[in-house]
Amino acid sequence: MLHPGRMILSLQQNIGKAVVGKEEAVEYALIALLCKGHVLIEDVPGVGKTTLASAMARSLDCSFRRIQFTPDLMPSDVTGFTLVNFKTGEMEYKEGAVMSQIVLADEINRTSPKTQSALLEVMEEHQVTVDGITHPLPKPFIVLATQNPGEFVGTYPLPEAQVDRFFLRISIGYPTVEQEMDVLERYSGTVTPMATIEPVCTAQDILEMQEQVTRVYCSPEVRSYVATLAAATRTDPAFSLGASTRAAIALIRGGQACALLDDRDFVLPEDVQHMFLPVLAHRMVMSPDAKMKGIQAEQILLTILQNTAVPVKL
Repeated sequence: MLHPGRMILSLQQNIGKAVVGKEEAVEYALIALLCKGHVLIEDVPGVGKTTLASAMARSLDCSFRRIQFTPDLMPSDVTGFTLVNFKTGEMEYKEGAVMSQIVLADEINRTSPKTQSALLEVMEEHQVTVDGITHPLPKPFIVLATQNPGEFVGTYPLPEAQVDRFFLRISIGYPTVEQEMDVLERYSGTVTPMATIEPVCTAQDILEMQEQVTRVYCSPEVRSYVATLAAATRTDPAFSLGASTRAAIALIRGGQACALLDDRDFVLPEDVQHMFLPVLAHRMVMSPDAKMKGIQAEQILLTILQNTAVPVKL
């Protein structure tokens, strides 16, 4: 049987050729892949968001397409369109850029909400409907989206429904001096690190690991723990919008993936806690009062985590 832990370690090492010192971000991105989820990589320009997404795509032996989101990008560029074949007189579907196993949505918040919304059906149902005809996407399917913080010039805020479809959000952050020296050394040669990355995992490997995640046991006590955490976000006055049911499901699934990578066939509360901030923080909408006080979602979520009783019997 395929051992997910060893496979993920191999992927981390391969991605690490181009992405230096960001092991946690890489781990979260790979967990999302195991959970059939999508990843939102948010940070300031130039810290390696696209590099991480590209390195991950190169490490997987899957079809890959990059969509550069710009203000003039049209929904049909993403989903595809139908046109008349003048030889046969029939309508033919011309697939859009999203028809790939791995899709890099680069700078997703630099296009209009109308074009962003073209990804809603794609991300949730893994299919595209054009002119009333539904076209399934290839398997496995994952969207790796990068974006700059919302206050930067030329950005559009992502709709709440769009944000909620991302399994988790990760930030790259600036490197330490030592890490930056390593980056400068690697990228000062004639061959870029990205060119040395070869696939180490096939599409079938990913599908098998995704299936193994679903077989990890989650006790009623852990499910109750997740439901209690989700409910607490909905009643906290700092949030005008708390965790959705989709978010709670993602938290369970993330816990199952963590357990699998730790070579366990059951979920512990610690697995849920490990995934709590990456899965929930980006989905929270702060209340006007909390925004005015400069309170961050992560602060409130940590308080909720600390104040929620951890189940003892599993």
